[in-house]
Amino acid sequence: MAAMLFYLQHCRQIKSGLVLVMSSRTMASKTPVGFIGLGNMGSPMAKNLLKNGYPVICTDVFPESCNEMQVSGAQVVDTPADVAEKADRIITMLPSSPNVIDVYTGNNGILKKVKKGTLLIDSSTIDPYVSKEMAVTAEKMGAVFMDAPVSGGVGAASLAKLTFMVGGPEEEYTAAQELLTCMGANVVYCGLVGTGQAAKICNNMLLAIGMIGTAETMNLGIRLGLDPKLLAQVLNMSSGRCWSSDTYNPVPGVMEGVPSANNYQGGFGTTLMAKDLGFAQSTATSTRSPIPLGSMAHQIFRVMCSRGYANKDFSSIFQFLREEEGQ
Repeated sequence: MAAMLFYLQHCRQIKSGLVLVMSSRTMASKTPVGFIGLGNMGSPMAKNLLKNGYPVICTDVFPESCNEMQVSGAQVVDTPADVAEKADRIITMLPSSPNVIDVYTGNNGILKKVKKGTLLIDSSTIDPYVSKEMAVTAEKMGAVFMDAPVSGGVGAASLAKLTFMVGGPEEEYTAAQELLTCMGANVVYCGLVGTGQAAKICNNMLLAIGMIGTAETMNLGIRLGLDPKLLAQVLNMSSGRCWSSDTYNPVPGVMEGVPSANNYQGGFGTTLMAKDLGFAQSTATSTRSPIPLGSMAHQIFRVMCSRGYANKDFSSIFQFLREEEGQ
């Protein structure tokens, strides 16, 4: 009997020790994560980190975005440098290349106070050459920079179903993946720094072309007397089916929960699509790659920006075409 009691006590000690080790490992993985850029995409991404138990230290140029995150449980600081001082894993989600350059290398930028060994993950969609420059600059400070742009839109960001395209040192991919899987359903390693941006640029060029084609098709069908919901149903069970038709339809009234159902508010702005198509155009020129449809899409979205659509979702191409036919 005494032997049995000793055995049971020994088992409890082993079990307790295992729990202690597992607990310490879990706590180690939940060290604070910095997040900079709390816009339409960044805010839900940061909230998903919170939902997964990561303390988030964040900042943004817009106080209202910071207030929303503070209510959700994040710690808000004043500058990117302040974030770098408190976290050794930082994610940035910013509108453009100049914003990224400023946030990383500006007077109050991340690299002013970055700690050696810090993992920097930029999920902005920017020029691949800027990503490479940031990686070189970060390396001089002892930090690691990776580009990890996303696809999926605001809906996917809210549901943690984004696709991340990751470029950077392969040996750092697992560490980046730990965080990115909290915010996305797919995390794909693409190669060295800049390849994530390259994949995103190619994806968005196809997205832009597909949205224009979907808007033109829907407009034509409506003018031919077809009910738009019926036409969308036919397309989505036929060879014309695409993401723009079955997930993000540009025609008001066809789908719920998409920007076209909300006067094209939210989502992915036309000006951002024009920016990304500009990257596609410049990289196509430098690599001597013919992109006739990509070039035409770039021009169309640039014209839309000049006609009052800059801040509307890019699916407002449908509304733009309808207005053009009335002229």
